[in-house]
Amino acid sequence: MLAAAEAVAVAAELAAIFARDAAERDANRLIPLVELDRLSESGLLAITVPAPYGGADLPTETVAEVFRLLSAGDPNIGQIPHSHFVYVNQLRLRGTDAQQKLLFAEVLAGRRFGNAQSEANTRHVRDIRTTLTADGPGRWRLNGRKFYATGALLAHRIPVLAHLGPDGPLHVAWVDRHAGGVEVIDDWNGLGQRTTASGSVVLRDVDVPDDLITPFAVTFEGPQTYGAFAQVLHAAIDAGIARAALTDAATFVREKSRPYPDAQVERAADDPLVVQAFGEIELAVRGSEALLAEAARAIDRANADLTAASATAASLAVAAARAATTRAALDAGSRLFEVAGTRSAAAGLGLDRHWRNARTHTLHDPAAWKVQHLGRWAVDGTPPPNHGQV
Repeated sequence: MLAAAEAVAVAAELAAIFARDAAERDANRLIPLVELDRLSESGLLAITVPAPYGGADLPTETVAEVFRLLSAGDPNIGQIPHSHFVYVNQLRLRGTDAQQKLLFAEVLAGRRFGNAQSEANTRHVRDIRTTLTADGPGRWRLNGRKFYATGALLAHRIPVLAHLGPDGPLHVAWVDRHAGGVEVIDDWNGLGQRTTASGSVVLRDVDVPDDLITPFAVTFEGPQTYGAFAQVLHAAIDAGIARAALTDAATFVREKSRPYPDAQVERAADDPLVVQAFGEIELAVRGSEALLAEAARAIDRANADLTAASATAASLAVAAARAATTRAALDAGSRLFEVAGTRSAAAGLGLDRHWRNARTHTLHDPAAWKVQHLGRWAVDGTPPPNHGQV
């Protein structure tokens, strides 16, 4: 069981290892199975298991920093376990004691949860059609098709968001990755985050017992930090991308860039315009990292005393972090070419992966809506919606 400082240290060590081949994995779309197994073996995937069930029960502040570090090494590896942590949280909030004993034990043993939540070709992201249909006492049949199922390909168990009965309330079915009727298709073809395997999950008459179903819709009937927790981990991924882009740009400028003649300097790193640009990028990245850390602390404060006011404060802090990390990641991923010069655009270097990763991952939730919620709060005190996406 890892303490907070140990978890951060292990994440930093793994990030350095994952960074070595990140460009190669991106270029050749190599799914990081070996790396994910190493992540499982490290114990990091179990750091939020509650103490009564044998876990470290570490705070959100630590989890966010772990995600930021892993994503600075390789944001694909940072994103793959995102849903694992979100559904560990769902189990913590809505699972029965028996369900928690069973599934938390799997997490402690290094097993990974994926996700089958979003669906393609529906009206919007919260329009779910996958359904659990009654099939005798205590048994259900699960049918549907999911997309953006990050983590499912390499998971041991896949939490599936589905209606309990036709048009019934949303529940989570905890299905085995290799259960009959479960098909995971590696059809993800994004321009960035290329190795997250965020493809499709097809569910055909999957047999699910009552004791592997947990309620989901009731999560949002009162104050909650479930959505803020999920969102702050997305912010941590973007903050990691931003930091990695800045780090790689600095290395390139020091080691490979040629100075522009008008600067009249021996090294590109001494060009005052280059130094100014680096300062501006560093400022944005540091600002986003600070907002990320504060958002995580706000969630921890809300969890310690959960009220409508504390949940609202957490959601607003997370909205600010999401907006800031989105801008920082996109800016750093683009401006690295400005500071590094023409030769940095060579395709074989793979420096473009930072912008591609940022552009792809930041589309997960529109940053403009985070700013809208902040603006509405600032103008007239309107709290953000309680639907789990802020």
